[in-house]
Amino acid sequence: MHSFRTRATSGFTLIELMVVVAIIAILAAIAVPQYQDYLIRAQAAEGLETVAGAKTAIWEFRNNTGHFPGSNLSAGLPASTSINGKYVSSITLLSTGKVQIAYARPDANIRLQGQTLTLSPIDNGGSIGWSCSSTMANRYLPSICRSS
Repeated sequence: MHSFRTRATSGFTLIELMVVVAIIAILAAIAVPQYQDYLIRAQAAEGLETVAGAKTAIWEFRNNTGHFPGSNLSAGLPASTSINGKYVSSITLLSTGKVQIAYARPDANIRLQGQTLTLSPIDNGGSIGWSCSSTMANRYLPSICRSS
């Protein structure tokens, strides 16, 4: 009489492990580019936070004088490079109240190096709206600046 010993199986087979690795690779291939785009949009959004004080100064100047300021100095703001952030290198008031946000920080890991976002004031007769123009790709713009 033959006695067969049954061997206890435990763990995963090679095929099962390969399927799991393939699924993880597919998920990573989808997630990594999306995450990188998210990081770039977050860097671009910092510009809108940094420019908030300048927008207020422009509004006050407009209310007091009847026209838009033409420079940081005329609006009572510090020099353009003094208004900065982690990813924003400067906030510059241009002619007719336009505000240019420059993204370029050599000490930061920034994908928007050399890009600009320009906000143009729209006088609504009692309030100011803002329109955006930029050198960066539409998908990286803050949501209020993105065209559909």
